[in-house]
This record gives sequence, C-alpha cells and structure tokens, in this order.
Amino acid sequence: MATLSNYLFVSGALLLLFAFVLGVAYTTLLAVGRRTVGSPQLATAGPGGSAPAVDGPDEVPGADTLAGLAHGLTWASFLLMAGSLATRAVIVERGPWGNMYEFSIAFAVGILGGYLFVGRRYPIRTIAFIPLGVALFLAGYASTLPATIEPLVPALDNPPLLTVHVAMAMIAYGVLAVSFGAAVGYLVQGEEDRFSWLPSHKVLDDVAYRSVVIGFPIFATMIILGSYWASIAWGRYWGWDPKETSALVTWLIYAVYLHARSQPNWRGRPAALILVIGFGAVLFTYFGNLFFSGLHSYSGL
Repeated sequence: MATLSNYLFVSGALLLLFAFVLGVAYTTLLAVGRRTVGSPQLATAGPGGSAPAVDGPDEVPGADTLAGLAHGLTWASFLLMAGSLATRAVIVERGPWGNMYEFSIAFAVGILGGYLFVGRRYPIRTIAFIPLGVALFLAGYASTLPATIEPLVPALDNPPLLTVHVAMAMIAYGVLAVSFGAAVGYLVQGEEDRFSWLPSHKVLDDVAYRSVVIGFPIFATMIILGSYWASIAWGRYWGWDPKETSALVTWLIYAVYLHARSQPNWRGRPAALILVIGFGAVLFTYFGNLFFSGLHSYSGL
C-alpha cells in the first residue's frame, strides 16, 4: 500500500503541474485578449465629471476551455493526493502527517481543497494559479523528502491529538492560502478595477475576508490543541519554542487584519498588504523549524 500511496501522490502532483500551467495560460490569454478597464481611452470623464460606463469585456476564444481543463485537473489532483494521504493513514493507523513529507502533501491538499471550496461561490479562476502555484511548490518540496514510514518519536506518539491538531493546521493553512491569492489579486486590481479580466476588487476583498473568517478560528483551535498536547508531551502548556512563537505571531497578524478591515482608513490596500505579510508568516511557521532549533525540529513539523 505504501507504493500505491506514493503512486497516487506522484500522479496528483503531475496533474497539479498541468493545472497550474493551464491556469497561467488561461489568465495570460484573458490579460492579452481583453481590454483593460483603466486604459486612457476609457477613462475620459463623462458629463458631470463621472467616468462613462464601460461595456463588459468580450469573451476570448478558447479561454473557457482552458479554464475548464485547469479546473478539472485541479479536482483530479486534489482527489489523487487526498487518496495518497488516505492510503497512508490506513498504513500508519493515524493522521498521515507525522513528518515533513506527509505534512507537505497535506498542506498542498489543504490549499487545493480551500481553493475548490471558495471557488464554488466566487469567480476566482483567473487568480487560481496563485494558490495552485503554492500547492505545486509544496508538492515539489515533498517529492525531495524521504517517503519512508518511520515510527513516531515518543512526544508525537499520540495518534488522536496528532490527527486533529495537524488536521487543523492543514485546513487553516489551506484556506489562508486562498486569502493570500485574493489579496495579491486585490493589490493588482486596485479599487479602480483596472483590469476587466480580474474579479472586481469587491469580490477579491470578500474572498480574502471570508477565507480569513474561516481560517482564523481553525488556526486558534490548532494553537489551543497544540498547547494541550505540549502539556502532555513536555510538561508545560507554552515554552516559547520557535514554532509556537511563530504560530502565535501569525495568528496575531490575522487578528490585526480582521480589526484593520473594520476600520475605514485600513480597508482595501492596507488590509490586503497585511494578508500578504500574514501568509509569509504562515510559510515561516511551516519552514522555520528547518532553520531554528527547537522542540519541533526532530519531528520535521
């Protein structure tokens, strides 16, 4: 079954690569084929100083086909890599995230799941290549790590807590990656809706906010469960371990975002910048233990 799990992961990663390439091609085709809303020719003020209405952008031949193929491959990649994790879970009899290889796949699956979930409600396929690119990077990183199954070290040998605690991280990280993609899209689009091929700034802002609203409490639950687990494994709830500290700082950044977005002077571009910084902190929380020694270093988590 270990061979099957590895085969499913590799197959899913390859499909993710194709989905990413098609996503980039789709966005590029729209960017080249559609008129920009903010062009000088269209920005001439009408009577009373107001900007004239702009007709909706023309459909670009072949764009829908590319978008459909990319979306279908994204679903296939998600299902294959999730199947890889499920197969591995049967083998190890716990959540399949006890080392960096397993959690890198889980992180990628979380991002794909978050994008597919949010994408059912919002038209965000033109920015799909951003979360897909992050997921592809994680899948590529996982492919460089040993896939061997090793016994858990004593501190991690708590299957229920390992399963739930890291599952919370996988879901939170995945959804927050979608907020990152929406924030980048917002910064490019601007409040003037510069580009007709991107979702409007209101849609992007709403996607970013809704994603954080979902991911923020899950992230908090992850920290609380981690603290409880630390009391069992190490005899203290909090020890300012590098990973603990970076997780707390990351959570606080998203708390600042939620507060800032409610303030008129901080809505829009400043809030989007906070989200970019926040996802940078997510990645630092994930990879930081590779550079800073601590109690989490031995686990690869």
